[in-house]
Amino acid sequence: MFKALREKLAFWRKRAEAEVVATPAEAATAIGDAGKKIDEKKLESILYDLEVGLLENDVAFPVVKEIVDSLARDLKGKRIARGAEFERTIEASLRVAVANVLAAKPMSLWDFIETTPKPVIIMFVGVNGTGKTTAIAKLASMLGKRGKTVVVAAADTFRAGAIEQLEVHAERLGFKLIKHGSGADPAAVAFDAVEHARARSRDVVLIDTAGRMQTNQNLMDQMKKIQRVAKPHLVIFVGDALAGNDAVEQAKQFNDAVGVNAVILCKIDADAKGGAALSIAHTIGKPILFVGTGQGYDDLTPFDPSWMVNRLFAAEA
Repeated sequence: MFKALREKLAFWRKRAEAEVVATPAEAATAIGDAGKKIDEKKLESILYDLEVGLLENDVAFPVVKEIVDSLARDLKGKRIARGAEFERTIEASLRVAVANVLAAKPMSLWDFIETTPKPVIIMFVGVNGTGKTTAIAKLASMLGKRGKTVVVAAADTFRAGAIEQLEVHAERLGFKLIKHGSGADPAAVAFDAVEHARARSRDVVLIDTAGRMQTNQNLMDQMKKIQRVAKPHLVIFVGDALAGNDAVEQAKQFNDAVGVNAVILCKIDADAKGGAALSIAHTIGKPILFVGTGQGYDDLTPFDPSWMVNRLFAAEA
């Protein structure tokens, strides 16, 4: 993500004292008598390159502005000790700025489940192809390993293979699947799943919904109906890391429609940019719970901002 920025920083480092300057008066007041102040003109160029790099990598403009402004505040007037590497100083401040964006409102799903009356009802939303059904199966597997009983509602009654896909997962993982026929009322499926879980004192209900384009008002209204009937404790938006700014807009639209509480970001293993993670976390101000790192049941990793920051920078090494 930061290749152009790194190249410029390396060039400036080679020019050494021309890049980190101080007047005699500034040197006299430097921290520890050994610091030199970053030239503000050079800092402006750094920030410009950073802004362009972020925009080119699918980071939404409001997020870019927050990161750049944060970096500017941190570096303005900052002094660098003699012998310090210029790139490391800039990168350290940049890591902090990116981590602050990613760390918006952290949340532990496990703590939420433990402190919410049973059954805990979780509804999954998102557009076609983002990996909702697979994410539900992965989460059901994780819950089962933690000793939780799971009921899954096959409320995607529009896609022919959706129910069959969940049937395969249910057979492999041993969770209870509530399903109706193709074309049935999705809200009725969700209602039956919740009632089944209540009658049998199950721990968690996971509601799959049809992949809806956020611009399809009729289908968005149907999703709102599922929400009214099932009354989920948590609504999770499942996004595709490869969708970039499209995923950001999708998250915003779903949040406006039904009130998203948290995010699962799939296909992060195939995304070298990271723009979607940065942008979604900031745009809707909701936590990223997990990232999908593969197709296996165990390939759902709790989101750690520091891990994401390290990954972004490691991609440039």
